[in-house]
Amino acid sequence: MHGLILLDKPAGITSFGAVAEIRKLTGKIKAGHTGTLDPMATGVLPVLIGRATALSSFLTDEDKRYTAGIRLGISTDTQDITGKVISESDLNISPQQFEKALENFRGEILQTPPMYSAVKVEGVRLYKLARKGLEIERPARKVTIYSLDIIGRQGEKEYLLDIHCSKGTYIRTLINDIGEYLGCGAVLTTLRRTMSAGFNISDCVSLENIRQNGIEKYLLPSDKAVLKYPRADITLPQAVRFTNGGALFLNRVNIKGENEGFARVYCAGSFVGMGQIDTENGLLKIKCLIQKIDRPGIGKG
Repeated sequence: MHGLILLDKPAGITSFGAVAEIRKLTGKIKAGHTGTLDPMATGVLPVLIGRATALSSFLTDEDKRYTAGIRLGISTDTQDITGKVISESDLNISPQQFEKALENFRGEILQTPPMYSAVKVEGVRLYKLARKGLEIERPARKVTIYSLDIIGRQGEKEYLLDIHCSKGTYIRTLINDIGEYLGCGAVLTTLRRTMSAGFNISDCVSLENIRQNGIEKYLLPSDKAVLKYPRADITLPQAVRFTNGGALFLNRVNIKGENEGFARVYCAGSFVGMGQIDTENGLLKIKCLIQKIDRPGIGKG
């Protein structure tokens, strides 16, 4: 069993826990997710199964989109509603002031990873230090907030935001930083990922439906994970050479799309794997293999 499951992760379990459920349903076949979600978060979680796990690096660099709840006037140690309250404020922030503050967080910004995160500093994951009550210096990183818009209100001090951002953006930290800018503090109350790796929440299936109807009904072909890349079609002799590690001459490969970066490689309509396009040397090199083709008649590429 190999392919892609677009899971709508439920609240209350980790991304690892969700993948463990999928693995159990596949008979413990290898599986892995792309793009971690906190236990409180729900939404788009692409899960690669079997040989398709080799494609994970092609999904992790993508932009993401979230619907996030924010509550003003409170700060916690985890930057979300599940944490220990460390400060509260009665400062009254008008909707106009809130909207004005958001302008400062659109575009490229610097963000310091939260202590409760899986980021490693000197080989140690931050959350392990945070659980011991420790806080250390962490380098700020550049992230991009492509859009940040109010889409609803949930109370006098609560708003619902639509956030489109680059990879590596911590929504909890974004909310915390908005609260600090306003001088009243803020926490994340709800989080739902609505888009990741080019897939929308409408494409996803719940764990409950998978349990009831079987995973085969929702398993997508492996190449669905990488459709944004150009397609390269090769002959059988080329496929034998390619899947055994040999590079192919680009001028002998039929590539549809941009002739740079990476390409989806097919032989007789069957997805073989991903190739790296080396324009400088005119070669198509193997990047990752989904299926090996091993037959007589090795071509020269």
